[in-house]
Amino acid sequence: MLQPPHQPLQAAAVPPQRTPARDQEGPWHAEAVCRRDEAGLFFAPSKEPTAARLSREEAAKRVCSRCPVMVECREHALMQPEPYGVWGGLTAAERRVVLARRRRREVELQKAARSAVTQIAAAG
Repeated sequence: MLQPPHQPLQAAAVPPQRTPARDQEGPWHAEAVCRRDEAGLFFAPSKEPTAARLSREEAAKRVCSRCPVMVECREHALMQPEPYGVWGGLTAAERRVVLARRRRREVELQKAARSAVTQIAAAG
């Protein structure tokens, strides 16, 4: 039986209908849910046991899932890049995977573009 192709992590981003229409008066982070209460969930204390870390990260992701600026937060963390904590519903390790996939995709697109130019040059 055929398996569906693996979905990249960024494909799990918030669907477009959840991205709020915000006025551009203030910075995106002013609307972040994490600013209101659970800020301690998003960064690991030193020497945190693995089970506690996983539980804390899942709780942080639940907070992110109801945040109106999750997509902006995630993109900020990917563009900086933020090396620690849960940002935009992704852990630091998950963000590294997303960034690696983006880099591979960019390399593949560049190769395809060079190949197309070569084919056009050879045909002409």
